[in-house]
Parts: sequence; structure tokens; C-alpha cells
Amino acid sequence: MASAGDAGAARPQDNITEAHVKAALTADKGNEADFVSWSVKDFTNKGDNYATIVTSVNVKFLLAGKEQTTSYVVKLNPKRAVEVGMSEFFSAIFKKESEFFLDILPLLNGELTVRGLHSLRVAKWFYTSLEIEKEMIFLEDLRSRGFIMFDCKKGMDVAHTTLVLKELARFHAASLLLKATAPEQDLADRFTLIKVDWISFPDTTKQLYNDMCIGPMAAGEEILRDIEGYEVAAQWLAKHKNNFADLLLRQLVRNPKFDVICHGDCWNNNLLFRYNKDGDPVEVMLLDLQLNRVASPATDLNYLLYTSLHGNDRKANWRDFLSSYYDTFQGVMEAGGIDMPFTLEELHQEVRDKMEYGLLFGTMSVTIQLGKAEDFPDMINMKEEDVPKMFEKFRQKTIKMMENNKIFRSRFLATFVDLIQP
Repeated sequence: MASAGDAGAARPQDNITEAHVKAALTADKGNEADFVSWSVKDFTNKGDNYATIVTSVNVKFLLAGKEQTTSYVVKLNPKRAVEVGMSEFFSAIFKKESEFFLDILPLLNGELTVRGLHSLRVAKWFYTSLEIEKEMIFLEDLRSRGFIMFDCKKGMDVAHTTLVLKELARFHAASLLLKATAPEQDLADRFTLIKVDWISFPDTTKQLYNDMCIGPMAAGEEILRDIEGYEVAAQWLAKHKNNFADLLLRQLVRNPKFDVICHGDCWNNNLLFRYNKDGDPVEVMLLDLQLNRVASPATDLNYLLYTSLHGNDRKANWRDFLSSYYDTFQGVMEAGGIDMPFTLEELHQEVRDKMEYGLLFGTMSVTIQLGKAEDFPDMINMKEEDVPKMFEKFRQKTIKMMENNKIFRSRFLATFVDLIQP
């Protein structure tokens, strides 16, 4: 089966036109920039992207009589072969992310910068096209500023994790500064698309979302039921492997005390880091805001801590992690003259109460992060009849990695350390 990047195949990259590139260039460099030429330069690998295709565009232009070059990262709708309600969903998340850059982010940054605080660390937006099934977003290419992705096969250490948590705290707290400008209005009612989520779509979409998780959870149950000490984890997987979506819905039930605008998809594949000359991470950028929603900050925190760290590191440092997050959040609130909506102890309890949210995504992510690129399913060209085969292949792959990959075994087992050692 041909992949989206194969020669001769119809590629989403082919939907980029000179008009799109010129619009992005003008937004970035101004009307004085004279377009010269452009080319597509792919830089991601199979398995790097699921919701969208990500590529880049190199541009030559003249400014003040001098030829210069720049580049943009472009997110594209992959126009998947699998339908069952998903086409509408993938088009919707482009509109949702566009709303974030056009409407939400400027307001959040305005609340921060007016108080002398740094704007949120998110790539600059330049252009969006929402032509149906040809949607695309042009963003700043952060590689030019030295930002790179952390190796997802390694669990993030304390330094990387703390950077991310502090930026999430600023993101979440900025939304409460915004909330304070109209305290009687629900944050989710201030924007048109923030409520749009996979849970907003027909039951067929929810079922596919649910089915996508059966493979790794069924494999996890099969693996853990024969390992002494993991009986509770095996029982948890057995209980939820067929109702992933229902459990997720329960975890997303809102509590006004903890309502913030959340990233919704904050894990190591959606983060870029910049390092100093000694190799220490000094700055992080948050990527892929297409799943932003109003929810508890504990959903973002658990999602990050369960998908992106070795479980032993998470368990050993979780109190320090939450303290770093809380102190940063509190600093933003103090700058805005607003009281904290919850205490550190209440945050601890909320994170524990939302632990299953992290467990769900942590269970799924280990195979994705530690597997080989050739093992990833072709999510773009996959037909509906291929879906059950893909889920079964994923289950078998998880079991095989458990038997043959010591790093995977350690990471997978440690996912459940909080469940078996409360």
C-alpha cells in the first residue's frame, strides 16, 4: 500500500500553491517582500504524525534589494481514506486550531504582556486556508531558532519536564486572567469552536476512537495478568479496554474550580526544546493546539506525565513537578491581582482523581514511541476494512516488544506504578 510520501501518490503537500506561500510571506515579512520562488521540503518521518501531515516550505524573496530565504512549517489535512465520520472531524480540528491562533492566543498573550510577562511560547502563525479537505496552516519554522524535538524513545528527565510544566502553568493561568475580564461568562462560550471535540461527533467517530485503543489495552491486559504484582493493573485494563471513550468522557467532566483552557495534546511529540552550549534545555515551545478545550489542568498534567516520562521518574518527582507548576501558576495570578482558584493540596487531589486519564494515554503511547517506523500503520491510506487488522497487528506488536525489548518492558510496566503502589 502506497504511503502519502511515495512518488506518484496523491500527496497533501501537492495542495500547497504559490498563492498560499505568497500569503504567508506577506504576513511574515510585509508587503515590501517580493516573492521569488518556493519548494516543499519534507522533514518528518512515518509515525511522527497522526492527526495531520507536517511538512515545510522553503521560500526565496527580495527585500530592500537583497535576496533572502526563509522557511515555514505547514500543517495539512491528510484526507484519510478511512471515513466513518472522521473526515468531518479532521476538517474541524483545522478550524479549531485556526481559531486558537486567530482569536484565543492573542487574548491570552494580551493578558500576559500587559502585566509585563512573556507571551506564551507557541510558534507564530502566518496563514490558514480552510478549503474543505485541503486545509493547511502556515507557522513559524522554529528550527531556525535552534529548537529541536526531544528523542521520544527516551523518557523526559526532570529538567525537560519542569520546563514544560511551567509553560503549561502559564498557559492555564493566562486563561483565568482572560476569564476574569468577563467572570460571568463561561470560558467555553467566548469562542465558537473550543467546544468542538471528538465527543461532539457521531457515535461512529467515538466508536472508531474507542476501537483504536483496544489493541494496546488488550495487549496490556494479556501481558500483565501473568506478571506477579500487576494483577490490579491487569484488572483495570480488562475493565476499560472496551469502553475507553466512556472513561475518557468521565475524566473530562468539568468542575468550575478547575476550569482552564487546556492544550489537550501535550506530550513529547508536540514539544520542541532549545538548549544552551552545555546541552541543558533552556526553553520549550508548545506545538499542535488542535485539541484545545476547557477542562481541568489535571488532564494536561497527567497526559504529559504518563506519556512522556518513565513511570519511575514520574512517581519519584511528582510532588516537585506539581510544586513547580503551582508556583508558576500562582506567579501569573499574582501579577494579575487574582486569587488562586485552588490550593496545592487540592491540585494534588485533582491530579490523583484524574490519574486514569494519564493511564489511558500512557498505555497507548509506549508502543508508538518505542516501535520502529516500519511498524507503524499507514493511517492515511488505510481503508475501513483494514481497521480491525491494524488493531490486531498493534496488539501483537505490543506483546512482541514486551518479550524482546528491555527498554519497552521497563517503560510499559512503570506506566502502572501508581496503580499498583498507591
